[in-house]
Amino acid sequence: MFEKILIANRGEIALRVQRACRELGIRTVAVHSEPDRDLIHVKLADESVCIGPAPSDKSYLNIPAVIAAAEVTDAQAIHPGYGFLSENADFAERVEKSGFAFIGPRPETIRLMGDKIAAKITMKKAGVPCVPGSDGPLPDDPEAMKALAREVGYPVILKASGGGGGRGMRVVHTEAHLINAASLTRAEAGKAFGNPTLYMEKFLETPRHIEFQVLCDAHGHCIHLGERDCSVQRRHQKVIEEAPAPGISAAQRAEIGAVVIKACEAMGYRGAGTIEFLYDPDSRTFYFIEMNTRVQVEHPVTELITGVDIVKEQIRIAAGLPLAYRQEDIILRGHAMECRINAEDPERFVPSPGQITTWHPPGGPGIRVDSHIYAGYRVPPYYDSMIGKLIAYGADRNEAIARLRSALRETSIEGIQTNLALHRRILEEAQFAAGGVHIHYLEALLAP
Repeated sequence: MFEKILIANRGEIALRVQRACRELGIRTVAVHSEPDRDLIHVKLADESVCIGPAPSDKSYLNIPAVIAAAEVTDAQAIHPGYGFLSENADFAERVEKSGFAFIGPRPETIRLMGDKIAAKITMKKAGVPCVPGSDGPLPDDPEAMKALAREVGYPVILKASGGGGGRGMRVVHTEAHLINAASLTRAEAGKAFGNPTLYMEKFLETPRHIEFQVLCDAHGHCIHLGERDCSVQRRHQKVIEEAPAPGISAAQRAEIGAVVIKACEAMGYRGAGTIEFLYDPDSRTFYFIEMNTRVQVEHPVTELITGVDIVKEQIRIAAGLPLAYRQEDIILRGHAMECRINAEDPERFVPSPGQITTWHPPGGPGIRVDSHIYAGYRVPPYYDSMIGKLIAYGADRNEAIARLRSALRETSIEGIQTNLALHRRILEEAQFAAGGVHIHYLEALLAP
């Protein structure tokens, strides 16, 4: 096992990784930007290194600075958390070439899954069902593009091959708009991801977003930890997640879980990962959309229903240890639900940085709060607006919702604006309470 790990991230995920390290008896190094010197995990770390000023490209995305911090502190491994450099294959490669362990998949796997076209081809070969669409890059020829769209059937969605996080995509409903939409999306993809390549898929009108959590060690053993439903989204950004997914039978879970494991074994996957699907409730069919090669924001709901500490397993795997679990050991118990708490205007959804004057976290049976904030903490304007996660666990979905409603009422954050009111509203909605909402549910709810 490692003796010292450098945490190449900030906020709640950095604190989450630090807690896992502490339980394993591992010392930690916190890297931070200049305005992040007062983060809790920085204060609690065994060592800390300032790696640059506020802008991410000069600090948290500064690969030489992160590597140098690992070198001067004699760290043995680097945990990237999520976001920032977590799915950067070049970073993973530099980490390993510099003599450190990267707590994540192999660089070549990150690169493969980061290219959405290559990922789709890989999954198809492994027998994973995919959304109907182009088998490769979108053709440049306008007539060939139109012919493909007619074959797939409108509406279609154009996606950036190098995209992710809901960016670099455009829905097209008619042939008259196809060519212009492709041109605009190519330009946006080139600017945002440095790769203008697009592909086309059938646009599913009211699917659900369901993802499977996997863990694979370096010895060829893979397991899945069941599924999560992440359908409550705004502009492709997840707002509420839950596990298990409402309405998914044990037989469906076993069937897709076996396919997911087969795909991971075929590519020699290592570490934690999430294979994401669009689920068509009418045909009861799963369609692969992408794989995230890192720990997910919503990992706590899976931890609560399985009893598996995903971050500790990431560390154990990177240290070369075999998985501590077999598939038959994984039994889903109860239900868990997570609300992402953001520092943002509840009406316009723009970030709301500033100083937190009051922070009263909730408590009670089945309540978990993953957050780095405290009274007096100043939320900076430079990074993602998420300041914490509120998670509730219950014997069943109704109890999880009841506990989450109570916890949301108890939670108080003053000094900045947050989206707590939005979560309270969603939790009271009859359609959400019934379960199985689709990915456009929230935007329809918020429509004027």
